[in-house]
Amino acid sequence: MPSPNWKAPRDKKLILLVDDEITVLKLLEFILKKDYELVIHNNGLEAISWMDEGHMPDLIISDLEMPYVDGLDFVRSLKTSGYYRDVPIILLSAAYSLEDLAEKLPYNFNLLMPKPFNPGKLKESIQNLLN
Repeated sequence: MPSPNWKAPRDKKLILLVDDEITVLKLLEFILKKDYELVIHNNGLEAISWMDEGHMPDLIISDLEMPYVDGLDFVRSLKTSGYYRDVPIILLSAAYSLEDLAEKLPYNFNLLMPKPFNPGKLKESIQNLLN
């Protein structure tokens, strides 16, 4: 019998979605739920708390402008962590350009997509980062 902490392997990759806009989360869920297992949180503080419980996503899609812990602080905390620093991150933003973001966030992230985003391009980017 497996130990109580043992978890069966997942059939689908796990993506953590972090955004305070319900419409964006619903759109992401609609686009991705067929191909991926999804965990949804409304802000960086909730997402960090979930991850601190021992959960490890295969990829994170996060908004940059959120209450409590914004996307910049969220990415900073992940990238300075020894445990989560290699998890691929896609950032969504209507306010930041890549140049602005590079000045504010010296940590690596994998992709910045403007809002509104192209669903086909997002799915292609996710597949590339997970393979």
